[in-house]
Amino acid sequence: MRFEGLNVAEFFSNIKDKLSKVTNAISGNSDRESLNAAQGNELKSPESEAEFSTRTTDERSEYVVEEDRVPLEESELNWELDPEIQRYQIVKRDWEGLKRLIAWLEIEPQVTSLQTKGKELLRPGLSLLETKLPQKSDSSELPENSAPQNTELPENNELSENSKLQGKLKKILSRPPRFWIGIGVASIGGGALIYGLWILHTLDKGLPDVNDLSAFNRDGTLTIKAADNTILLQSGPATRDKLKLKEIPELLVKAFIAIEDRRFYKHRGVDYQGIVRSIVSNLIARDLVQGGSTITQQLARVVFLNQERSIRRKVREALLAQKIERELNKDEVLERYLNLVYLGSDAYGVADAAWVFFSKTVDQLTLAEMATLAGLPPAPSEYSPLVNPDIAKKRRNLVLQQMQEGKVITEVQAKQAMAEPMAVKPSPPKRFKVVAPYFASYIRRELPRYVSQDALEAGGLTVETTVDLKWQKIAEQVIKNAIEVDGRSQGFEQAALVSMDTKTGEVKALVGGGNYRESQFNRATQALRQPGSTFKGLVYAAAMAAGFSPYDGYEDEPIIIDGYQPNNYGKKFSGWRSISDALTRSVNVVAVKVLIDVGFEPAIKLAHDMGIKSKLSPIYSLALGSSEVNLLELTNAYGTLASQGNFIEAHGITRVINQRGDVIYQANFKPKRVLDKDSAAITTWMLEGVVQDGTGGPAALNDRAVAGKTGTSENVRDLWFIGYIPQVVTGVWLGNDDNYPTWGTSGTAAYNWRDFMNQAVKGMPVEKFPKLPKLEGRKGSIKAKPVQPNRIIRGMIVTEDGAIVPYNPNPQPRYREWQEPAYQEPAYQEPAYQEPGY
Repeated sequence: MRFEGLNVAEFFSNIKDKLSKVTNAISGNSDRESLNAAQGNELKSPESEAEFSTRTTDERSEYVVEEDRVPLEESELNWELDPEIQRYQIVKRDWEGLKRLIAWLEIEPQVTSLQTKGKELLRPGLSLLETKLPQKSDSSELPENSAPQNTELPENNELSENSKLQGKLKKILSRPPRFWIGIGVASIGGGALIYGLWILHTLDKGLPDVNDLSAFNRDGTLTIKAADNTILLQSGPATRDKLKLKEIPELLVKAFIAIEDRRFYKHRGVDYQGIVRSIVSNLIARDLVQGGSTITQQLARVVFLNQERSIRRKVREALLAQKIERELNKDEVLERYLNLVYLGSDAYGVADAAWVFFSKTVDQLTLAEMATLAGLPPAPSEYSPLVNPDIAKKRRNLVLQQMQEGKVITEVQAKQAMAEPMAVKPSPPKRFKVVAPYFASYIRRELPRYVSQDALEAGGLTVETTVDLKWQKIAEQVIKNAIEVDGRSQGFEQAALVSMDTKTGEVKALVGGGNYRESQFNRATQALRQPGSTFKGLVYAAAMAAGFSPYDGYEDEPIIIDGYQPNNYGKKFSGWRSISDALTRSVNVVAVKVLIDVGFEPAIKLAHDMGIKSKLSPIYSLALGSSEVNLLELTNAYGTLASQGNFIEAHGITRVINQRGDVIYQANFKPKRVLDKDSAAITTWMLEGVVQDGTGGPAALNDRAVAGKTGTSENVRDLWFIGYIPQVVTGVWLGNDDNYPTWGTSGTAAYNWRDFMNQAVKGMPVEKFPKLPKLEGRKGSIKAKPVQPNRIIRGMIVTEDGAIVPYNPNPQPRYREWQEPAYQEPAYQEPAYQEPGY
């Protein structure tokens, strides 16, 4: 016989060893005590054989239990009357009974495993008995009530006590084997009970919190939501449509209860009666017709456990189910279960399954379709109507039968539903659908900045974002039109748009291309392109911060600085101009001269502080946008101007929640002053002029002022416009992925900017830009560090073959083969924008 963790054979083996020791001790002490007693009484003459026999018999009688010597207890009398007990002889004077007991103990090989705790419980008692047994004694025990024969009274008293103990031991040892088996079984049972209670206590103590199951997501999932809580993207085994219980048809709820847990409202998490019933039903049907786990147990398994088949998992499942029902009411349990249960074909929850199998919402399902879904949980693949329609139909009919027996539906309803064919209309899971794919891809790339790698690997994350879906849809349509209409006529195939809240840094719309399915490359965040003249806005902001005035004058002239020659559009030069006018007309020569006077270091530092993260090279052409940046960071930098010199990092994530509902990241971006308010106001005032009177004219809005800057990169490869109102900053880029030149103008980018903003800010309160501050006596907030060129050549230009020649404003035209024009930034001579014909 074997119990879990207990070896009764080893226990009885220990008893046998103790008996052997007692037997040897008794035999040895008897002989020694006879000799010592004789010497103590000074008996010199040898005893006769009869006397020795009589004395030996009397002494041995002290260690042998005789049938009639001591009155028997009531229990002992019962043993004598029991025929079963009479098979085991009471110990006789010749020790035959003891020998038989030992022999019996030796033939118990079937009892195999003694629990360690049981041994430890029994060992102290046996050790105590062993220590109290008499060891070697030097004097014989005196008869009861007799006078002492010598002066060694303490030793005689000790012998008397030992004799009593020995007598009690003999009574204990004379018990039949059934007594010892009972002791062993009781010890084993007690130990097992204590151990079981300890295990239950440990498991219960380690149970997770079940208070907020509504936020649960499975491991390996990722859910990205818009600002209005609309799901943009889901990956992994996630539920797309989570419903409130009142939104789920009552018949569908009752169908699940009928087949999965008919006593759902009667138990408290674990249904012991249901377990027995399911076993019997399954045996009778020779099939899995009923499950033993309650709905609450299934919910506990889905949320907190796995599919491991072990007693430990089942015990934890039961304990968790009971804990869930202590914390949640029945409706809450049902709602969470019906939203999380896996129903096959990548469908999680009843709403997703209704769409996957029938292309319907749950309120459109028929009774037969409801029964089909309710039958799926035990074996979603086997019972799937898409995989095994015949088996699925039998399972559906079983659910209908259970509903009828539970008086949920009538017999007529059941028969009508059973008569329906197994008709399905499959659709791909909604969670495979991605809304705002370019924005979602931006969020996935940003997520590792805010969440640990362990959290990402564990999954189950819900990411709440800043995107405004209304603005996002407008942006996607504007970019689509720009590519399909303007792109065909002006030679570009891609476009991108970013729009941000200037006061919070939140990205409200982001489109990185025309078609995400064709190209997942995000041109708003991943494409590094030359910004052209849009970078001038940052250079002039640095000049204003260094104390320059917008009315400071610079000569627009042919000039060669350390071998570098800045050119204007058409290679025309217009003489003296103010900084403000040069920005409005996008004059390249003046921008380079201003950068030289401000210095590379202050200009680059301010640009980085305003939001540019890409590397900026300290070269003269930096003023004309030769260093590559992406659209998002350039828009962010202009947003710093819109927020009056306060930088707030562009971001799209507001909060990240793990699968247990804990917030593991909360956005907390605060504005940082990087440019004084007066310098920001002056720069904005100059950029207003670009829209009112310069190259940014197509971006003008009818109801409010706009500040911004156009830009065209070398060989017209990139077309830009970055503009803002006090509340919103938006950037637009047009071009080709392979850097192939376009034949458009930056005015096209400005026009598409206006198309987006007209719709996005409709109804938004009109705010005014700050007024131009007092310029007289104004001091800068940063220190200029002018660049000292090694060589400056004025009035000269560099020809195409590298020769330096005097500038001729009116060269004689001559015929030559057409060549691709060198880079020329459009100035005031840039052709006026003409709206495309539709």
